[in-house]
Amino acid sequence: MAITYPPAAPSVSGDQLTISTFLKSPTLVARRLRTLAEQRFIADVLLSARLTTDSGAVLYETGESIYSDRAPESVAAGAEYPITTVGTGTPQLAKTEKWGQDSLITDESISRQSMDPVNRALTKQVNQLVKTIDSIALSAIASAVTQSTGASAVWDTGTPTILRDVLKAKAAIRALNEGFEPDVLVVDDLTWAIIASDPAIAGLRAREDKSNPVYSGDFLNVGGLTVLPTPNLGMSKTALIVDTKQLGGMADEKLGGPGYVSAGGVGVEAKTIRDDENDQWRVRARRVTVPIVLEPKAAYKITGVLS
Repeated sequence: MAITYPPAAPSVSGDQLTISTFLKSPTLVARRLRTLAEQRFIADVLLSARLTTDSGAVLYETGESIYSDRAPESVAAGAEYPITTVGTGTPQLAKTEKWGQDSLITDESISRQSMDPVNRALTKQVNQLVKTIDSIALSAIASAVTQSTGASAVWDTGTPTILRDVLKAKAAIRALNEGFEPDVLVVDDLTWAIIASDPAIAGLRAREDKSNPVYSGDFLNVGGLTVLPTPNLGMSKTALIVDTKQLGGMADEKLGGPGYVSAGGVGVEAKTIRDDENDQWRVRARRVTVPIVLEPKAAYKITGVLS
């Protein structure tokens, strides 16, 4: 499943259904939450493996080598082949956590503001879920990934060599010869602005290109890496290079329960509850998940990128 990041601005298409009918249908609410969540979770982009559990715990192995434990040997005619062991990774155990919240939408607010309070409630719930879970996932990645190198010079002053720093870190991952192929560069928003406006990189871009950040405000690629800005990076003055296909995954637990509907591949579940005693709706969004880093060597930090 493709997940777009950075997100597009949230929008709502016209719907002939009444607001009450919409809120009575958890499936429609779940679809709306899925549309918002798929555009926002960077955790699911970096940890792309889709893992599930029914028990609340996940047993996995990290750092498994792609090689056998000994080199092949020359085998004489009629001789026996040497036997080698095949090592496994380090076993780890992770426990899922349930994250969620409710929003109350009164009949008065719907009557006076139409669909707006519903949209705002759903958008804010998803934003808060993303902020929390992305921060947890990025913190897990930061703790697991120990490979790093310092920037040759800070990127925001003087004469930085941003492209060289990025390509050197990318080369360091590939030089491990473990089959990793970095495809993403993750930075905070300020660092993204510095990279996009760097005159040395700008001078290397194709001329008369309307995708240039001068025109588009977007900066999608440097050194073969898709640049993803996030306010939830949590690693001060650090850029992160990742092989998103091998770094790990998000292990989701679908608790189910009466009235809950899955919001798709991002693991969010939705539920709407009518509170007739207080003339209001209760809208709930939750995600039961834990980030899993399977291959710490599939990522590399560049430290000291800002002064």
